[in-house]
Amino acid sequence: MELILFILKNCPYCIEALKWSDELVRENPEYGKINIRIIDEQKEKELANRYDYYYVPTFYYGAQKLHEGAATKEKIKNVFDECLKRAHQPV
Repeated sequence: MELILFILKNCPYCIEALKWSDELVRENPEYGKINIRIIDEQKEKELANRYDYYYVPTFYYGAQKLHEGAATKEKIKNVFDECLKRAHQPV
């Protein structure tokens, strides 16, 4: 299962989201099973342009946007929970 996270390097909301993501993985080993692909939209503009979002940080699971914009630790936890739930659903 891969979760895509679009960020901007110097975005304070992105920095917080990365910090909270790391914290949540330390608190819950189940979250460590999620492969988080971090994409800096300035470095990978072509890829970022394929997705429909305006604000960072933005989380996608496949083609489904799970969160966009400033996040809290609780919102990121919800993204992780949704990612795990979807990964265990039959195709």
